[in-house]
Amino acid sequence: MTIETQDPAPTATPAPTGGPRGVRPMTLRAGAVQSLGIAGFLLALVAVFSASTPRFLTGDNLVGILTSVAFIGVVALGQTLVIIAGGFDLSVAGVAPLAAVIYAQQVNDGRPVALAVVVALAAGGAVGVVNGVIVTRGGINPLITTLGMLSISGGVAFTLVGGQSVPIEDLGAGFMAETDLAWVPNQVWLFAVAAVVLAFVLRFTVYGRSLYALGGNREAARLAGMRVDALAGSTYVVSGACAALGGVILASQLLAGDGNLGKDAALLSVAAVVLGGGSLLGGAGGALGTAAGVLVLGTLANGLTLLHVSSFYQQIATGLVLLIAVGFSRLRGVIDRSAR
Repeated sequence: MTIETQDPAPTATPAPTGGPRGVRPMTLRAGAVQSLGIAGFLLALVAVFSASTPRFLTGDNLVGILTSVAFIGVVALGQTLVIIAGGFDLSVAGVAPLAAVIYAQQVNDGRPVALAVVVALAAGGAVGVVNGVIVTRGGINPLITTLGMLSISGGVAFTLVGGQSVPIEDLGAGFMAETDLAWVPNQVWLFAVAAVVLAFVLRFTVYGRSLYALGGNREAARLAGMRVDALAGSTYVVSGACAALGGVILASQLLAGDGNLGKDAALLSVAAVVLGGGSLLGGAGGALGTAAGVLVLGTLANGLTLLHVSSFYQQIATGLVLLIAVGFSRLRGVIDRSAR
């Protein structure tokens, strides 16, 4: 007699909640801590500085804050991609002045402003290509690679101008600082649009979700069929172009190209990304969080300046904010692990 047996029902596999296969998205509780932390810190700064000086909440000062953070904001958006993918880009502090110098020279040589912008962005992208090739193909640590490229690109910037500042003769080259819409400089609108576009790319495109997968687990991403080297390399190209755009913003605002422009871009861009929820281990962060981190840094610098605090103490305050940001990042990681 034959006894028929029935195979056990297959175990249901939970449906993915978004993102590439094998990547666990940030839990709601961890995300809430991150959002509340950055929002609460920003509101606390606003409250303290508003109570300390009546000039803080004036319209001109608020626009001034937005104007001052546009440069580092654009640079930090590119840095966001690199950090999400598990990398690091210090070369932005050399690319920004290099692009500013190239932009100034191109305009002074009679090139159209639009062409000068394209040439400057191409130079930044080229530095990003070199970074990406060395990191992915050469297997060199991103910190060492981009530190070397910081020295090279910054040295080239000084060499092109002989260590001198180059005034821009065409006033039309200052278009970034013009207030064409709602009394707000164009550079602020550029930063805002770039942040929204990057947020969309990271949230709703395969490319964006793949970057989170790459930063979360490179080997798993490779086994899933992703072209990990191409993905990682592309983030350095975007970061280089964003740093170059930041250099153009500075040159347009100051109507001059100088090898000293944007020398703090590396520290401030990384601080903004980490403060906005990014992790130096990769796999976390976002454009809007970075934008919020940039606003915190800009508000802090502006408030301390209004209170006539020495620039030396402002550097100390920036370092303390970065440590606080790392602490929040650590707390978020603990909450995320406890929710699994």
